[in-house]
Amino acid sequence: IAEKEIMATVAVRKKEVTRDLDHCDIPFYVSEFVEREVGNDYESLKKLENLIEKLSENKKQLEEQVLTVSSEVPKRIQNALKNAEDSRKSLNQLLEEETLLSNSINSHLLNAQPLMEDLGVLISQVEEIEQHLSYLKWISRIEELSDSIQQYLMTNNVPEAASTLAFMAELDLKLQKSSCSHLLAFVRSTVKFWHKILKDKLSSDFEEVLNQLRWPFVGPPQSQAFGLAAPANAPDVYNNLEMLFCQLLKLQTSDELLTKPKQLPEKYSLPLSPPIILPMQIMLNPLQKRFKYHFTGNKQTNVLNKPEWYLTQVLMWIGNHAKFLDEKIQPILDKAGSSVNAGLEFSRALVMLILEKLAADIPCILYDDTLFCHLVDEVLLFERELYSVHGYLSSFPSCMHILSEECCFQRWLTVEKKFALQKMDSMLSSEAAWISQYKDITDVDEMKVPDCAETFMTLLLVITDRYKNLPTASRKLQFLGLQKELVDDFRIRLTQVMKEETRASLGFRYCAILNAVNYIATVLADWADNVFFLQLQQAELEVRAESNTVSKLELGQLASMEASVFDDMINLLERLKHDMLTRQVDHVFREVKDAAKLYRKERWLSLPSQAEQAVMSLSSSACPMLLTLRDRLLQLEQQLCHSLFKIFWQMLAEKVDTYIYQEIIMANHFNEGGAAQLQFDMSRNLFPLFSHYCKRPENYFKHIKEACIILNLNVGSALLLKDVLQSASEDETLIPNQPSATAALNELGVYKLAQKDVEILLNLRASWPNTGK
Repeated sequence: IAEKEIMATVAVRKKEVTRDLDHCDIPFYVSEFVEREVGNDYESLKKLENLIEKLSENKKQLEEQVLTVSSEVPKRIQNALKNAEDSRKSLNQLLEEETLLSNSINSHLLNAQPLMEDLGVLISQVEEIEQHLSYLKWISRIEELSDSIQQYLMTNNVPEAASTLAFMAELDLKLQKSSCSHLLAFVRSTVKFWHKILKDKLSSDFEEVLNQLRWPFVGPPQSQAFGLAAPANAPDVYNNLEMLFCQLLKLQTSDELLTKPKQLPEKYSLPLSPPIILPMQIMLNPLQKRFKYHFTGNKQTNVLNKPEWYLTQVLMWIGNHAKFLDEKIQPILDKAGSSVNAGLEFSRALVMLILEKLAADIPCILYDDTLFCHLVDEVLLFERELYSVHGYLSSFPSCMHILSEECCFQRWLTVEKKFALQKMDSMLSSEAAWISQYKDITDVDEMKVPDCAETFMTLLLVITDRYKNLPTASRKLQFLGLQKELVDDFRIRLTQVMKEETRASLGFRYCAILNAVNYIATVLADWADNVFFLQLQQAELEVRAESNTVSKLELGQLASMEASVFDDMINLLERLKHDMLTRQVDHVFREVKDAAKLYRKERWLSLPSQAEQAVMSLSSSACPMLLTLRDRLLQLEQQLCHSLFKIFWQMLAEKVDTYIYQEIIMANHFNEGGAAQLQFDMSRNLFPLFSHYCKRPENYFKHIKEACIILNLNVGSALLLKDVLQSASEDETLIPNQPSATAALNELGVYKLAQKDVEILLNLRASWPNTGK
């Protein structure tokens, strides 16, 4: 009873005890402890003795920890306070020292200020004197070099004089960033003075040697009197040539400093190129004089309608001097450590004469179509020979830079388009426009291309050759745009002619137009894989990306090469080709349907069985249909190219297959003889008509082929198949797509026809035995 009262009291007190969240609530924790250790189990009161001992031991340990901590904490606090005090004292001492040092420094600076001012004046004076001294040293150095050149010339030591002048010219270059204008002027005037003297002397001697070599070689190589020949004094002449050439090379730097090269206006956007080397300039002087004499002013050789005269003349000069430059001048340049190619340097200088001439002449003939077109033609021929024969580099200035100038280029585009359209008019109006040039040569005439289409693609190819060497991608893209316009214009013209021939869609001209469309689309597709047009595609991609004129999808197709620059044109041509082929197929199909009227009315239910006939023969009612098919296939095989004819007969076969299946087979009932006759007509007569064009023509008539299989099954197989299909239909709700029906059909060779179609065909069989069902 006492224990129960104690437990009840504890329970009541437990209910009364609540936790104080703001303080360390000991009563709450005690209550929790008692509840956890004792709870409502009276038997657990026996553990109180052990619990009290355990708590007493914990209390003792806690007291020992408190005593230990209470004894250690004051020591730590005391040490921390002592360290803080020491730090404060050190800081105060450092502050005192800093104050003393700062006062000392300020006092020293104040005392030293007058000295610093005096010293600053002295330093400025020293620096000024050093600048004056450096200035005088430069003047002295230049005067020393000038004296050295004078002494070398007095002793006729021209090579050393040239080397010294080259060194002086290098010093001039080093001083370019200096602000000492008078010093720069002094150095430049000194260089100019000695350069003129040395250049005049060396030029005179060099020209004399060239005269001994009969330079320039204005006649053909065989008429050159000396040049590459070897007379008795040839070694001395060539030694002098090498020596003077090398000495003139040393004057190159000073010559570039003093001579401003002649530049064409910026509108021509010529690439930067170094000046012509000095000895080559001297060698070119007589040729430049000849060129200006003959092709400027009022000379009879200077006529606007004969640009080929000066273009051919320059090519002759390049060719006549090529061997001499390669065998005599190039070794000198190599020995001197120069990277210049003698032949290219010679060509580059002469081409600059051409560019100046073109820049002067083009404005005079810009609006005369005949003269302008003739000039462009001759320039393109000149460029072709210059690059292919003489190895001219595309990085050098060329005639194409002149033709790329805005006014000239737009005029070129206009003239190109005008003459192309005129050519298109003439080729389409020609009597032989729709006749193939190679009609009598089977191996060559595979595409059966009419003359107008081949001439048109040749025109486009020529235009490509004309503009492919233009210096910038933007100009090439403009020409590509012109080509696209011409293709579209030619397509429209073909469409117009085709519409006139619509009533005769199997006629010769209609087929020729179809061959032309196919040929143009095929060639454009081939061109799309050409490196030149792939480069243009990349350029077009960059232009479109910058202008944001196309979608990200189109940009992606261009970038991944899925599309091409001709895709739009090819798609339009392919659409036209498909429409024309469809019209031809429809025309032939209508004829076949008309010819098959009797065949549709054949009495398939009353035909004799195969056993009753000695020999199976073609149904007489099928003859008109098969003859029509045969004649049209032969006709179009001769008139269409192979690829088009293949599409044609496959489209026609598909239509005939569907027609016979739907309109003849599915619309009639067949006895055993009718089914056998149908199979004979199809497999031994219809299918072989197409055997010339493929190995297994029956594969293009799958409806007919499989229908014949079903109709000609023996009775047992037909009954079995009917049961299988019927069972599959009944079980369809439970097991969709019953595999046994499909397997049974496949085993018979039926893959195309659906299960319901086969059931209908089985019902078209007229003779079934009485099974009692």
